[in-house]
Amino acid sequence: MKLLSWIKFKINKMGFLELDQGVMRGFIFGLIHVSILIIGYYSGWSINRLLKLASNGHIAGIIGAVIAHIFADLIAAALDPTMRSAALGIVLGGAIPLIFIPFLERYITKSEKHIMVGDHEDIEKDLKSSHEN
Repeated sequence: MKLLSWIKFKINKMGFLELDQGVMRGFIFGLIHVSILIIGYYSGWSINRLLKLASNGHIAGIIGAVIAHIFADLIAAALDPTMRSAALGIVLGGAIPLIFIPFLERYITKSEKHIMVGDHEDIEKDLKSSHEN
């Protein structure tokens, strides 16, 4: 029993293994946040599809990604006791950059080497091809 008490004392003294303080603060947030994104990816649920139906689809990809990220942030912050008090700030901080998307789309020219240029054709080819090895 003394050994267990000593181990707890050492862990508390180090501080980094506690979830509510030290370097592990936000661990639950990160775990839940990334898990939500992975579940969304593998379940096929897509905010982008919904936005493409509601708009012309021009900027649905980036807006969908940002909104999905904001929802994941909100859920993760609400479930992590160390981040709960920061949930509103996290959501507002994630939402404010949405204001700049129309400006960026209108005035910023994407590079020809932009990651999205040509990707749609590559994805379509991949979906049509056989993945059997």
